[in-house]
Amino acid sequence: MSIGQSLLPEFEQEMAVTRRVLERVPSDHGQWKPHPKSFPLAHLAQLVSWLPGWITNTLTTDSLDLSKAGGYSYEATDTLLKGFDDNVRSAREALSSARDDVFGKAWSLKHGDRVLFTAPVGVIARNHISHLVHHRAQLAMYLRLLDIPVPSMYGPSADERSF
Repeated sequence: MSIGQSLLPEFEQEMAVTRRVLERVPSDHGQWKPHPKSFPLAHLAQLVSWLPGWITNTLTTDSLDLSKAGGYSYEATDTLLKGFDDNVRSAREALSSARDDVFGKAWSLKHGDRVLFTAPVGVIARNHISHLVHHRAQLAMYLRLLDIPVPSMYGPSADERSF
């Protein structure tokens, strides 16, 4: 089993849970945020929908330049889900087909000419999964504060007693 294929079970579990959370994001509350310093709901949901695509980028390029990335917008939940599904599909394919030597290559996160950090692809790909889980947890808290039922994730939630 390749390194990429060994990451797939965790990836699949986390993406299934993430989709259940994203499905519940109310499109009509996109500008809502729990605190003035917080991201608006729609922007946080958009970031979560993009993160699987960062795995594809990491496995197929040597860097990501944030200065060239598009800005956040207010998208309907259906649009975010379509983008998420596309990003999950491409990340799954990238993980399935990546050769093991790719995971040891250097990858950098940049902002223009400034390198924010560099690490091996394997470390970064795994970090993207953790990054997504972190923001998914934030998103679940937003749902809770909006009194929207939070789906079960690693076990029952207060709103769902089973998976």
